[in-house]
Amino acid sequence: MIDARKGNTGGRRQHLLVAALLAFAALFVALGVWQVKRLAWKEALIARVNAGIHAAPVPAQSLSPTLPAQQIKDMEYRRLSLHGQWLAGDTVLTLGPSSIGTGYWVLTPLRQDNGMVFYVNRGFVPMGTKRDDVVAATPAGPADVVGLLRVSEPKGGLLQPNVPAQDRWYSRDIAAMAARSHLTARTAWFIDAQTDVPLTRQEIDAAALAKRPVAGLTVIDFPNNHLSYAITWFSLALLSLGCIYVVRRFRA
Repeated sequence: MIDARKGNTGGRRQHLLVAALLAFAALFVALGVWQVKRLAWKEALIARVNAGIHAAPVPAQSLSPTLPAQQIKDMEYRRLSLHGQWLAGDTVLTLGPSSIGTGYWVLTPLRQDNGMVFYVNRGFVPMGTKRDDVVAATPAGPADVVGLLRVSEPKGGLLQPNVPAQDRWYSRDIAAMAARSHLTARTAWFIDAQTDVPLTRQEIDAAALAKRPVAGLTVIDFPNNHLSYAITWFSLALLSLGCIYVVRRFRA
């Protein structure tokens, strides 16, 4: 004789299991759709950046100082050009990694003939480089720069805040650098200086010996795994629906 109470309990458990599997399936579908949207966003970002880094440079002074933050972000990695005089005495060394090791990024303001000041990341120097040596090696004549627009990095690194009063920098916070030097400059962004062709190892070593920053080390890499993530989530949703079929068959 079948215990009716046991049958009712088993039925309730089955319904709960089916409901849970349906909830998981819905969650997995939502995550898959989100990844599809992220895929479209990432592909648009990559296309925009690729177009920007290969486009003809735009004069930096043509950018309005009142551009909204989002518009500046959308222009990141756009090629810009500058002509002016280095303000070598206001150079800042910012600790950070690069593709050739850990050292310092050299941030030097450049004043154009019209008085506008822009900060330029002139490149990388190895650990142990002294700021005074970099300043002394800065070219004294007019300078022409072509580089990529980069958004300022306020407040400091992940674990180490900038300490402007002690000239200790862990991020390229342009507003703080300009304030430290009492300069009126564009502070929402700076320019990563580029080179016409990649430098050889010998040229990089020679630049380090001469206390010259190595330019052209901007890393442009946007991993795009969203399609595989979407396939994974949608597969899990199908698996959840398949489990529902198995549960129902087992009960029958």
